[in-house]
Amino acid sequence: MLEPLYRRFPAALMASRNLTRTKMRSLLASLGIVIGVVAIASLGMFGVALQYSFTQNLGGVGNQLTVSPNQEAGFDSLSERDIRDIRRAAGPDATVSPVKQGVQPVAFDRDRNTTQLVYGLRNPAEVYNATEGRVPQPFRSGALVGSALAEQHDLHPGSTIAVNGSAVRVRAVLESGDAFSPLNPANRLVLPASSFDERGYSQVYITAQSGSQANETAMAIRESLNGRQERVTVTEFGSIVDLIEQQFQIINTVLVGIASISLFVAGISILNVMLMSTVERREEIGVLRAVGYQKRDVLKVMLTEATLLGVIGGLVGVLISLVAGLAINHYTVGDAMVVFRMANAWYLLAAFSFGVVTSILSGLYPAWKAASEEPVEALRG
Repeated sequence: MLEPLYRRFPAALMASRNLTRTKMRSLLASLGIVIGVVAIASLGMFGVALQYSFTQNLGGVGNQLTVSPNQEAGFDSLSERDIRDIRRAAGPDATVSPVKQGVQPVAFDRDRNTTQLVYGLRNPAEVYNATEGRVPQPFRSGALVGSALAEQHDLHPGSTIAVNGSAVRVRAVLESGDAFSPLNPANRLVLPASSFDERGYSQVYITAQSGSQANETAMAIRESLNGRQERVTVTEFGSIVDLIEQQFQIINTVLVGIASISLFVAGISILNVMLMSTVERREEIGVLRAVGYQKRDVLKVMLTEATLLGVIGGLVGVLISLVAGLAINHYTVGDAMVVFRMANAWYLLAAFSFGVVTSILSGLYPAWKAASEEPVEALRG
């Protein structure tokens, strides 16, 4: 199978024969490349798995905004006029949910009162789904509880709680959303906005159709409401997601940089093997030069040996890294097949290429030393 290749590249035949003559030494040298490739690829894929898992938890928060009154400038709430301006700036495709909130005494199932942050929404059906019961539309009475709060106090539709001394019946248990979303109702108690005495709103939650539309909406809101004075603060969650991804890329780079040290160690091992091979085969190299081999021919043979060590070690390292990547993604993400994402393929290719290049660079000096041997001096030795 390899005969046509050997006839075309005789240096490859000689190099493979030389490596098989010292199998154990060649195996140990190649093992260093294997370890280096596995270290780089596995740590790179581990970083990608962490980033993927984190961004999956972030879910769709990239298209969400929150608008809050700028308390540093003396604005404590958002008026009805502010809400109209925000709706106009957000456009008809975005979901705009004004929110009131305040700390009130709450008693769950005849327990003693605890202070609880309570939220008030006009139309929670726009942003929430129910796992138990039904989110009323319009929302004029009763209470909605998040799934974590319901589990903690064993609440179900029909349960009665006391809010600020008044009995309130639970209408629905809300389905939890993205963990990092400002709309995630996991631990929230939601009442009708009309049950709050305050006329103004504490925040406005906005969900756009996409991340780019969310960015356009944020700029439109700032232009509309902050023209003369900075009255509101707009938080874009898409920029937060981008910042987190940039930090993960930095972490990946550091991990790969640490792992690449093992390849430098492997390069020193190959340098040592090739130098020993040069010393041991000094007479053989002298014979080759005496029968007509040129310097470049000897150089080719020696560099081919180093390249073969790198290629074999790199391929074995890539196969082991694939198995390690399947395990990493299975336990960190829950989906082993994520290992075949393009980011992981890049780390595998980079680790393999780095391994081969390290082998070639490590073989340069021994190859030059062997090719520079004078035939008479080599034979005399």
